[in-house]
Amino acid sequence: MSKGFNNEQHTEIPSNDRHNMSSNPNGQIPVEDIDLESGKVVIREVAPQVENVSSVREIKNYSEKKPVNHVIGQTRIIAIINQKGGVGKSTTAINLAAALGNLGKQVLLVDLDPQGNSTSGLGVEKALIDTCIYDVLLSDVPIKEAIIPDVCKDLDLVPATINLAGAEVELVTEMARENRLKDAVGSLRGNYDYILIDCPPSLGLLTVNALVAADKLLIPIQCEFYALEGVTKLLESMKRVKTRLNPKLDIFGVLMTMYDGRTTLSKQVVEEVKNYFGKTVFDTPIPRSVKISEAPSFGMPITEYDPLGKGSIAYMELAKEVINRG
Repeated sequence: MSKGFNNEQHTEIPSNDRHNMSSNPNGQIPVEDIDLESGKVVIREVAPQVENVSSVREIKNYSEKKPVNHVIGQTRIIAIINQKGGVGKSTTAINLAAALGNLGKQVLLVDLDPQGNSTSGLGVEKALIDTCIYDVLLSDVPIKEAIIPDVCKDLDLVPATINLAGAEVELVTEMARENRLKDAVGSLRGNYDYILIDCPPSLGLLTVNALVAADKLLIPIQCEFYALEGVTKLLESMKRVKTRLNPKLDIFGVLMTMYDGRTTLSKQVVEEVKNYFGKTVFDTPIPRSVKISEAPSFGMPITEYDPLGKGSIAYMELAKEVINRG
C-alpha cells in the first residue's frame, strides 16, 4: 500500500468474525471501518491525535501567579538556539525549564518559534490564547499580559501562536526592530532566576531579537552525522550581534541531544563537538528516548510524564549543571 492519509486497503474477513469485530469496540479495527454487507475491511491511515486531552492547562493571568518563596538574584536570560531544525531545541526548552523549576528556581519560558511547540508541549491550547509573544513584539503589549503563570512547578510561559509566523516580515519596517524582545524581557529582570528563549530554526529577525535579548546561548546539537552543519553560520551571526548590538553575548553551553551510547557514531560526534567547543560542552548528554518523544503529546515535560526515567534524570542533571555554571 502506498503511503498517504487518504489511502485505503480492502481486506476480506470471514463472515463468522464480522459480528465479533463489529460488537467489540476495543477491537483492533474500528467498527466504522468495516463494511458488514461486503465483508471488506477498510484500513485507513490517519494523522496522529493528541493522546490525553485532559492535560490541557488552565490559562490564568499573571496576577494569579503563586507567590515566590525565595529571593531572586541575578536573572539569567538564555537563548536556546540552533538554525538546524530537529535537534531538540523545543524539547530542551520545555524540559530544562521544568527541571529548573523542580529545583526551586523561578523560570520563564518564552516561545519565540512560530510553530509553538513549547506552548503545545506544555499542554497550553493555542486556540484559547488571547495574548502571545507576537502582541508583545509588534503591538507594544506589556509582556506580563502575555505570561501564563504556573504551567508547571515554578514555571511560567509566554506562548506563541500562528500569528508569529508573520512577525519576520512585519518587523522589517519597525523602529528598533532588533531590540523589541530585549526591551520586553529586560523589564522582568529580578522577577525570575532564569528566562529561557526557545528560538526558531532560522537566522531571521526573530532569532536576532533573541540574540540581542540574551545574556548567553545554549546550543543543542544532535548526535548525528551532520551535527556541526550550520553551527559555523550561527557563530558568525553571534559574533556580528556581539560586535554591534550585544557585547556581553557568549556561549553558555553546548548540549548533546539524542545520544545513544551503544553506537560508535554518537561517541564520535561527541568527541568531535568537544574538540570544537571545548569545556563549553555539558557533561550530561540527553539520551535518545521514546518517553521524551511521547511527553509533548500529553502536554507534559518529561519530569512529569516519566519522572524516574532516564530522560527525566538527564534533564535534572543538566539543570544542576546550568545552576552550577552560574
